[in-house]
Parts: sequence; C-alpha cells; structure tokens
Amino acid sequence: MKFKKKTYHYAFWSAVYLTLLSGVLFLTHVLLEKHLGPIGLLIAFFILFIISFFIIQYRAENFIYKRLRRIYEEISFLDVEDLNRESKTTDIEEISKSVREFAEDKRLEIKSLTERDSFRRDFLGNVAHELKTPLFTVQGYILTLMEGAVNDKQLRTKYLDRANKGVERLVSLIKDLDMISKLERDGIKLNIEVFNILELIQSVFDLFEMKAKKRNITLQFDKVYEFPVFVVGDLEKIEQVLINLIVNSIKYGVPGGTTVVGIEDYNSQKFIVKVVDNGEGIKQEHLSRLFERFYRVDTSRSRDQGGSGLGLSIVKHIVEAHDENILIKSSYGQGSEFSFTIQKAQ
Repeated sequence: MKFKKKTYHYAFWSAVYLTLLSGVLFLTHVLLEKHLGPIGLLIAFFILFIISFFIIQYRAENFIYKRLRRIYEEISFLDVEDLNRESKTTDIEEISKSVREFAEDKRLEIKSLTERDSFRRDFLGNVAHELKTPLFTVQGYILTLMEGAVNDKQLRTKYLDRANKGVERLVSLIKDLDMISKLERDGIKLNIEVFNILELIQSVFDLFEMKAKKRNITLQFDKVYEFPVFVVGDLEKIEQVLINLIVNSIKYGVPGGTTVVGIEDYNSQKFIVKVVDNGEGIKQEHLSRLFERFYRVDTSRSRDQGGSGLGLSIVKHIVEAHDENILIKSSYGQGSEFSFTIQKAQ
C-alpha cells in the first residue's frame, strides 16, 4: 500500500500495531474475565496505555531520525556522523530551535565568505592600481628617452631620476606586499629580547634626518631622558613600527613642524610609546579605517608623497603579534598622535 505523504505511512503502521495490540489485550481479557473481573479490565487498559506510549514514542523518534538523516545525506556540507539517535526528539519546538541555529550559523558563514570575497576583489583592484601608476610612469620616461631625449644630457638626467623614483616606489610596494602576505599567511615569528627603546628611536631619527630636513620638520624627544628605557619585544619589528609611524608624520606634517616621540607609563607592566605631530590631522570619519590595507585619507596627496598604502596595516599586525595595542588620536588641522604599548623589561 502506497501513500502520497510519508506521515500517512507512519500513521498507518502505527494504527496497525496499536490495533493488533488492542486485539491481543481484548482476547486476553475475554479469556480471563471470569477470573479477574473489573480488575482485569483496568490492568488491560493500563498495559495498553504503557505499550501504546512506547510504540508511539519509538516510531515518532525513528520517523524523525530517518527524515533528518536523509537531510544530512542530501546536504553535502553536513556530516551524517554528527547525527546520532540520542539527539532525536519529538519536541517540534526543539527541532525548530536547532534548525534556526543551523540557519543562523550558515547565514553568518555566508556573510563572512561574501565579505572575504568582496575584500579580495577590492584588494586585487588596489594592488593593480598601485602597481599601474609607477609602472606607467617609468615606462613613459623610458620611452621618451628611447625616442631621442637620451641625447639631451640635462633631460636624460632628469628623466632617469624620475624613472628611478618610480622604480623605488615599485620596490617599496612589492616589499610591503610581500611582508603583509607573510604576516597574514604565516603569522609573525618574534625574536623576543630586551633592548633600550630610546636608542632605537634615536637610530630611526638619524635614519630619516635628511628626509625631515627637506620638509623642514624637526624630529625630537618629548623630554630629556636621563636613564635608558628597557623594553621586551622583537627589536627589528618594533623598529619597523617606529619607521612607519615617523615617516608618516614627516610625509603628512606641515613644513616647519615637529614630530615628537615620548615614552610614558601605561600601567605597571607596560609603557606606551607616542609619536605626535602637529601636521594636518585626520578627520574623525577616517580614523576607524586607517589601518585597512591601501586605505588613504587623501588619495592624491598620498600618491604625491609616495608609499605603498600598507604601512599602518603592517604596524597593526606587528603590534598585535606582540599582544599589544595600537591607538590613535587626531584633530583635523591640529595634528595626530599614534601610540602603541610595549612590555617593560623586569
């Protein structure tokens, strides 16, 4: 006998089992009526109730289990081994709750995948754009030289210098792309040691002294430090953080301005290192996105100043790899303060 609905099949066989059970109990009662009387009837009803309960419960659970198993088998990303008979229930509300939780998990998973795909497309677009600009610049100058400008010594020197700047920007971009891809793929392997962060800051000042002078920007400490300040971290990685923050303060500082670096107590275990400039500052709507890859507050100005657009993203990765925090304060037109925490040496 075939039924269009699976529930009909379930109800039919449940009715068959209960009818057979009722028949057996009825015949038993008839045969024993003269011996047991009304008590036998009560016993028969009680036995019928108990056995009926277990038959209905077992068949309902088995019915639900088979239906759920088929769903798990048909949906490729569900593992049928995750479904066990102990988890079956006839509580429809509980089943609905489980389905809702499953649907919500998958919704969040799909949302995450969609965001990643969007981020990937944006990232590839940004990389292509960032590479295209210096490549076309270098190509343009080289073609001009090949077409005859190479014979003009003054023009040749000028164009070769500009082409070299384009190549330098390409090299910087490739290096930063390589670094950030390694950071995100393999994580950061830290070489933890104790070092004097004052010496490290001074070495970065010395490294970019000429760059700062070209924009008439002064690099200085916030005060005279009488004693060394020892911290714990990866010296080379922290140097990279300081380089990126100080170079940014030079690029976006105002001519005649200052970049001040200071170290203060953050708590009993940590210092906070602050890089403060009196440059153009950053509008509040940009602050939350500053550490995104390739995010630029002022696209035209940023490209004029050079850089890969990955510096702050690299800074964030390095600081967080040390289990520390990167912070920013800025007032548009007044300057910015980038700061990060670092462990004190004991």
